[in-house]
Amino acid sequence: MSGFTRSFRSYLTAATLSVAAAAASVTAPAFAGERDSFKIAWSIYVGWMPWGYGETEGIVDKWADKYDIKIDVVQINDYIESINLYTAGSYDGVTVTNMDALTIPAAGGVDSTALIMGDFSNGNDGVVLKGTDNLEEIEGKSVHLVELSVSHYLLARALDSVGLSERDVKVVNTSDADIVAAFTSSDVEAVVTWNPQLGELKKQDAANVVFDSSEIPGEIMDLLVVNTETLEDNPRLGKALTGAWYEIMSSMRGESEAAVEARTAMAESAGTDLAGYEAQLDSTSMFYDPANALSFLESDTPAETMESVRQFAFKHGLLGERADSPDFVGIQFADGSVLGSESNVKFRFNADYTRMARDGEL
Repeated sequence: MSGFTRSFRSYLTAATLSVAAAAASVTAPAFAGERDSFKIAWSIYVGWMPWGYGETEGIVDKWADKYDIKIDVVQINDYIESINLYTAGSYDGVTVTNMDALTIPAAGGVDSTALIMGDFSNGNDGVVLKGTDNLEEIEGKSVHLVELSVSHYLLARALDSVGLSERDVKVVNTSDADIVAAFTSSDVEAVVTWNPQLGELKKQDAANVVFDSSEIPGEIMDLLVVNTETLEDNPRLGKALTGAWYEIMSSMRGESEAAVEARTAMAESAGTDLAGYEAQLDSTSMFYDPANALSFLESDTPAETMESVRQFAFKHGLLGERADSPDFVGIQFADGSVLGSESNVKFRFNADYTRMARDGEL
């Protein structure tokens, strides 16, 4: 079960994306108007386990009751399926990375808002070479990874850091479930993967992590995204979800008996033990405090990161068949500035509710 932790953080095929976009166009009216019942989808990953805990412990219900609404937080076993369901209109929000939020719902025409900036990977993803600790020696090698995933993006960033490009390696699409076994083969010298697989590889004597996500801090973000129209029509939803999130963050932080029990429950739900879960937390920069999340949202990092992400996405055809440039999808940031098309803004970073949490206004 622990291998499930990040097993599905890869992209929809173009065909599936087209289906999801078509479904979204059919179901989009369901988002409109003031409502009192909502559904949020989440999948297993270290930074998203708090949502499952908050649902089980009644924290989400407590905040929903405060605003006279109902929120169902539903675990979906397949990460990509959870995004697909959200894009098609079956859910009002979903846990997702910044890249997937851009390339699936946003590129598919669903206007989406990053409501919660939960964390960013700070070592959870890594490039591993066999028998050398020199990243430059990756040149000419076959690199096994989940193609068009965060691993593929990390590889591109790693190569760029030493003056190389994807033309200098051969990408071999490999299931994350097969990555560890593949690395034991004599003919596999390079892989890119995430935890817990990365942790397993680190145990091998010949394995050397030559680049990891701590070297591109803030670029692999883990978010809670909600449908923009739904949020605009129902600010109570934004307040309840944000309030619940920071109460959960408070409950799991520190070394009190209650905090340890909370993390232990999250670990068990993730299919690991407390030590395993805390090891994953150590390589995840969690925003436990709304003030820290707000500082990140209002910094230059989101815009700088999304410039890199959108270039990668366009290069690999992830913005859809109609995209004739990286500007096809507009991305709006906390200060109101827009990267890309101002007439087609489909992905937004919202700081309003985080600011309310910081100021005690929820």
